[in-house]
Amino acid sequence: MARLLPPLNALKAFEAAGRHESFSRAAEELNVSHSAISRHVRGLEDNLGASLFRDLPRGVELTLEGHALLTRITAALDEVAAATEMARQQPQGVITVSCEPLFAQKFLIPRLSSFYAAFPQIELRIEASRALADVARHEADLAIRFAHQGSLSVPSDLLSDAPLYPYAAPMLCPGGWNDPAQLLGHRLYRDRSGDLWPQWAGLAGIALPDGHSGAWRMETGLALEATLHGQGVFLGSQDCVLDDLSAGRLIRCFPIGFRDGCFRLVLGAGSARRKSINAFRGWLLDETALLRGMPIDGNDQPFG
Repeated sequence: MARLLPPLNALKAFEAAGRHESFSRAAEELNVSHSAISRHVRGLEDNLGASLFRDLPRGVELTLEGHALLTRITAALDEVAAATEMARQQPQGVITVSCEPLFAQKFLIPRLSSFYAAFPQIELRIEASRALADVARHEADLAIRFAHQGSLSVPSDLLSDAPLYPYAAPMLCPGGWNDPAQLLGHRLYRDRSGDLWPQWAGLAGIALPDGHSGAWRMETGLALEATLHGQGVFLGSQDCVLDDLSAGRLIRCFPIGFRDGCFRLVLGAGSARRKSINAFRGWLLDETALLRGMPIDGNDQPFG
């Protein structure tokens, strides 16, 4: 019995426009023109005899009929994608990963060659941003995010809860670090939006100078770069300095550390059914295995 189906391209255009509630963003996702999205959507409305969007001064929004159709069409297209993925012998396709900028730059990117060697048919698109991509609306297939409280309100995997320590370039203190108070003579950088230096100072048994306000706070990538050039001390998580430590570009000033949140891998609905996403997820969990539950050493070591 023949199915009465609208054109598939029209359904794809409507589904993308409905998720984003934007014809322009749907056009970007599907790599077509804005007019093509509009033409497909209007054709689908004519086919159904229903209005799926209403025009706003700036953009569009779904009607009640549009919302009802979007829910079922998104689920149906997800099922088609999953069935197609399962039929393939090898995982392939494009995966979009939204990632915290510093984690992307210092941990993820340097290790991707091993992923590509194992899965040459998968193309990764890494989008570095602090904004949490909406995986439910397909803004990304996966997202790597920092969670202050150790968990997120969406399904996710723990990647790293590595502790924070103070790091510096060897040139900053050629004679070595003997007393935590030595750090107070240098600019104090950090890789969190809040000032965690008071917490570290309390563990080290030193007092920050009056008026300490984190004046040397800057974007984390720049802060770490400044540290690498000997311009200050960086209080950061161990996961983002591993390669610089191994190469001798940084040293840990003191083995006094603490945990503050973690990095987690956020999964989109239905992601686990895609072979390509499972391949990347498994690879990333293997790569980060040593970053989970890392011991914090030296907090009781005397200095001075």
